[in-house]
Amino acid sequence: MAQAVEEWYKQMPIITRSYLTAAIVTTVGCFLEIISPYHLYLNPKLVVKQYQFWRLITNFLYFRKMDLNFMFHMFFLARYCKLLEENSFRGRTADFFYMLLFGASVLTGIVLIGGMIPYLSESFAKIIFLSNSLTFMMVYVWSKQNPFIHMSFLGLFTFTAAYLPWVSAYIHSILFFTDLEE
Repeated sequence: MAQAVEEWYKQMPIITRSYLTAAIVTTVGCFLEIISPYHLYLNPKLVVKQYQFWRLITNFLYFRKMDLNFMFHMFFLARYCKLLEENSFRGRTADFFYMLLFGASVLTGIVLIGGMIPYLSESFAKIIFLSNSLTFMMVYVWSKQNPFIHMSFLGLFTFTAAYLPWVSAYIHSILFFTDLEE
């Protein structure tokens, strides 16, 4: 069993393996109270005024609680990030990295700009971790690259990959009783 997990981990493409490892280490570190989430969250004032630039990266690594939601996102991260890197970006690791960097930059920009709009700033101020959003971005990109693949949710119903982001967001909101702000 341990060798199977080790083999699976070693066969993972480099960007996927690095991001998955960093996300698990960060979340477990916070769970064990080795790292404080207060040092990781996205805070524009601390980034600009106190030069805490690591917050631009660490907010994508922390997935809050270690629960079923965490496992859900780790599965999506491992599966769809790997599929993107192995198939759509085969032999183009730098392109895949820049896609992730671009997506992270756009998500950060949306939160920062949204935080400056008077009537929306209160809603955007609540978004301090963008890890779930980046995971769903990878699911969205994969589904657009493979729109005709047939998928099934627990054998209950089938759909094509083009609808995967909608199905996963709907199921996520039902299972975890959260709003869809992520």
